[in-house]
Amino acid sequence: MVDERLGRLKKEAIDESKELLKIFLYLWVLLSLFSLHKALIFNEDILTYQQGFAIINALALGKVILIAQGLHVGDRYKNKPLIYPILLKAAIFSAILLIFHVIEETLIGKWHGKTLAESVPSFGDGSLQAIVMTVIILFVALIPFFGFMELERVIGAQTLHSLLFGAKTPPGSSGAG
Repeated sequence: MVDERLGRLKKEAIDESKELLKIFLYLWVLLSLFSLHKALIFNEDILTYQQGFAIINALALGKVILIAQGLHVGDRYKNKPLIYPILLKAAIFSAILLIFHVIEETLIGKWHGKTLAESVPSFGDGSLQAIVMTVIILFVALIPFFGFMELERVIGAQTLHSLLFGAKTPPGSSGAG
């Protein structure tokens, strides 16, 4: 009985770790590209420093997404055509990630002795338009992520992997269908 429970907990921990790894990798690529873009636009030489923050932020935001998914955030339309849960989750998680980014940057600024006003991060020029554009870019960037996640939920991980990367053919077969 105890071995069964431990086995189940171990399997759940491994599954959750794999899910976190997928989320982390997607966010890391996304945040790395954003920081690379920023470094190129502003001609900054601190690219490695920004890439380090991209890794840390991807891990933190990945855990936020994993927890929100565990709380079934955005599952309201999961039995509707896939476009609805994909777009809804992209929108909700764009807002969640933006809010957590603001909270994180504000807390880091306060930790370093800055005032609250100095700690709140600015997006672009700090205008409402820049914030809205950031949310739109994040929303669009999350659509493929949630598209794949919803496809995986509906058709299964193995079928999705097979569709994307080809089915493994058994040894000795020609692979022709």
